[in-house]
Amino acid sequence: MKDHKFLDLLDLSDSEVEEWIPDTDEEWAVTNEEDDPEPNHQERRMSNNILRVVTRIRVPQRAISNTPVCSTNVVLDQRLKDEIYPKIGNRDVVGFGINGQASYVDKGAFPCPAIRFKENTPEILKLREKEKGDWKSLSLEEKKELYRASFCQTYSEMHAPTGEWKAFAAAILFAFVGAGWLMLFVKKVVYPPPPRTITRDWQEATLQKMLDQEQGIIQGVSSKWDYDKLEWKK
Repeated sequence: MKDHKFLDLLDLSDSEVEEWIPDTDEEWAVTNEEDDPEPNHQERRMSNNILRVVTRIRVPQRAISNTPVCSTNVVLDQRLKDEIYPKIGNRDVVGFGINGQASYVDKGAFPCPAIRFKENTPEILKLREKEKGDWKSLSLEEKKELYRASFCQTYSEMHAPTGEWKAFAAAILFAFVGAGWLMLFVKKVVYPPPPRTITRDWQEATLQKMLDQEQGIIQGVSSKWDYDKLEWKK
């Protein structure tokens, strides 16, 4: 049979394709001569066959369905049940999760936790039975309740700003304030008083003594002092 790549996307078996498309050039020639003696009859015949094949495409029912695909739960042996259910209560185990442990966590990279967020209640079980039918029969509030029973947060809530930076900023400010008070306390209480030789009065008295004794009269500090006018030389 000829290679017709345009039929790859059609849900047809080889036998159904062979029913509409001739296999050999001779069959093409015979069919076209009988049906269309005009020029380009082969292309027209091909177009007609394609049209008839397209009209027979079967749309899978799931493509237009609004009911759940599968309601099968995870099957656990008795040993795992005895180990898991005392910890998770009356929650359904619905998948593998992040690491295979029966725990719930909200993560955008792993959107399917191993267990449901809430335990089963008669109201939730009733909604789940209703969910198996047409989803159009569910109200918006019922859909939200079903979602919150399985998940704690939506994607928007998971990625929303948490304001956690405020706590870090407050901690840094408190650290600076505490450090300032600690330095003040150490300076006032722990450190001894500064020596008198570093005070302004002591420095002025020492300078006056050096001038009176004419220390460094040639090149030192006294050489810059005018003893006649009693002022610094200009």
